[in-house]
Amino acid sequence: MFQYHIKKIRNFSIIAHIDHGKSTIADRLLEITHTIPSRQMQEQVLDAMDLERERGITIKAHPVTMLYTAQDGEVYQINFIDTPGHVDFSYEVSRSLSACEGALLVVDAVQGVQAQSLANVHLAVERGLEIVPVINKIDLPSADPENVKQQIEDVIGLDTSNAILCSAKTGIGIKEILERILIEVPPPQTPEDTTLRALVFDSHYDVYRGVLVYVRIVSGEIRKKTQIKMMALGKTFEVQEVGIFSPDEKPVEQLRPGEVGYILANIKNTADVKIGDTITTNQSPAQTPLPGFRVISPVVFAGIYPVDSSDFETVRDALIKLQLNDSALHVEQESSLALGFGFRCGFLGLLHLEIVFERLQREFDLDIITTAPSVVYKFTLTDGKQLDIDNVAHFPDPALIDTIEEPWVKCHIMAPSEYLGAIMSLGMEKRGELAKTETMDSKRLLLTYRFPLNEIITDFNDKLKSVTRGYGSFDYEFDCYQPSDIVKLEIRVNEEPVDAFSCLVHRSKAESKGRAICQKLVEVIPMQQFKVPIQAAIGGKIVARETIRAITKNVTAKCYGGDITRKRKLWEKQKKGKKRMKEIGKVHIPQSAFMEVLKAEEGSG
Repeated sequence: MFQYHIKKIRNFSIIAHIDHGKSTIADRLLEITHTIPSRQMQEQVLDAMDLERERGITIKAHPVTMLYTAQDGEVYQINFIDTPGHVDFSYEVSRSLSACEGALLVVDAVQGVQAQSLANVHLAVERGLEIVPVINKIDLPSADPENVKQQIEDVIGLDTSNAILCSAKTGIGIKEILERILIEVPPPQTPEDTTLRALVFDSHYDVYRGVLVYVRIVSGEIRKKTQIKMMALGKTFEVQEVGIFSPDEKPVEQLRPGEVGYILANIKNTADVKIGDTITTNQSPAQTPLPGFRVISPVVFAGIYPVDSSDFETVRDALIKLQLNDSALHVEQESSLALGFGFRCGFLGLLHLEIVFERLQREFDLDIITTAPSVVYKFTLTDGKQLDIDNVAHFPDPALIDTIEEPWVKCHIMAPSEYLGAIMSLGMEKRGELAKTETMDSKRLLLTYRFPLNEIITDFNDKLKSVTRGYGSFDYEFDCYQPSDIVKLEIRVNEEPVDAFSCLVHRSKAESKGRAICQKLVEVIPMQQFKVPIQAAIGGKIVARETIRAITKNVTAKCYGGDITRKRKLWEKQKKGKKRMKEIGKVHIPQSAFMEVLKAEEGSG
């Protein structure tokens, strides 16, 4: 039985690239510590969503408390705080790491160090965590643990002389991982006072009980009936239940310093809980919050519209439900002439957008289309006013614009050295600036690039994977805003601007992008009774044009021989009719055309 003592608690998380075996190691740890009875055991226990299982990624972090009897006979409480693995969720990762004292760096013995593990290791090193290297999948025939150890030393600078070699699948080395956590990961620091300070590192919404807040207690205690205060927003609540995850929620009397668990306090609105916030008591609050809190702001924006306009209410309800479990999703209503009513949504990155889009289709069975993703540009007008714009519809009059700044990101690309040429030409195509090239070992390179975010949000990952045959990996972090020559590319069908196809793009890319969209529209818009011009324009200048031919009828078929003037007369009459038709004719753009053009935009980059 576990007797509480702060020295007997260990808090750790696992840092790993996608598919390096993080979830499988977590499964084995739960098995060995008997946290889950063997009859309930399934693969990827902590990944609850189907999407997580299919893609092999963790989207929603899930903590778990394990009790382990060590070789010295003492019972220890080991808290594993799971973290999302993808770069889009780096703020959540940094908060989860703040709740730990150590981390396991899991590296695949075949693939070696990858870009995402590198980014998250740096987050852990910045927070002063004790890092234990673990080399997984040593049972595979092509495993090369010695080479991977060398990579970890060269690239990350960790000593790997005592790295743990394990195979999560077969269970080799799992016991050793637990023993090493007890030895190498330090226990939580003993608090200086008894004032309550608890770090919020995640939350999720339960339909019946409101928001479950995931906390790590730094000092003080929290129990039922405690009046708590959220320091970021200043709101107060009364605690109704405290508990730990094992791995399902299990109520306990109280949570003490160093422990990890959840609290329920009848919080109905997820906006009241901010990740990274500090919880304290209402009676004697802490003077300063725990460091590192910031409000997360969306990076990528896209419009989400129902294919059938009568589904508008259903889409709205679905987005509200998703927002309850995903506080980083930003939603506001908008309408478009071509697509009707819909929503403008803000996401942390492209993976986040994909996941939300897929969840809307799967969990709510909705038919929706998304517009091409865009980023937030900063406009400075001639009168000194500043605007943040992510939507073409809000583009100000060009005469009033002084400067436009676009966001740039710092990007780490890891790939085998033979693909250097292909990556550099992709970098040039995407307006990238190569900052430095480092050799990781005899076969692999680490390239540090700077890119405009707008260039990498649509198809950069796919293109990188195809030019490196799947061996390249990359991750990015926000760098800064820089002045740039951004223009509004307007697409006109039959002289009418169509807002759904218009976009903000760099002047150097405007012509090729305009041509690609025009060519695609000619293929997907059906022929009319009259000629339809399709134009791409910047301001008043047309940069690309295509024409959809008219459906014609041979009006002179009934004239046999005779004078040519009879035919001319009929042709003139037809020409006048076509002209009149063109003046009053409306071109109906089919729904499928929107989907096709979005694909064309992504393809042309």
